Amino acid sequence: MIDPTKAIAYIAQQAEPFAKAKADRIFIENNLRVVKSELVGLEEGTQGAKDAYAYSHPRYKEQLQALREATEIEEKLLWMMKAAMAKIDVWKTLEYGKRAEMKSFG
Repeated sequence: MIDPTKAIAYIAQQAEPFAKAKADRIFIENNLRVVKSELVGLEEGTQGAKDAYAYSHPRYKEQLQALREATEIEEKLLWMMKAAMAKIDVWKTLEYGKRAEMKSFG
C-alpha cells in the first residue's frame, strides 16, 4: 500500500539537502572557471598553451572531481524526490480508480 503522507514527508525532509547539493554544485561549477582563470594567468605563451596548462593542472583536476561528486549527490537527491512524487501520482491514480469503481457499483 502506498502512503502518500510518507512520500510528502520525504520530499519535505529532502528539500534542504537537495537545495544545499544544488548550491554546492553550482558553486563548484563556477569556481572551476575561477581556477582556470587563475591558472591561465600563471602560464606564458599562446592561449592554447595557457588553456592546456590550466586543464592539466592538479588544481583544475581536483575541482573537476569535486564537481563530479557534487553532481552525483544532487542527482541522487533529485531522483529520489522524483520517485517520491511518482508514488504520490500512483496513489492518486489508484484512489481515482477506487472512486470510479464505487460510482459504477454505487
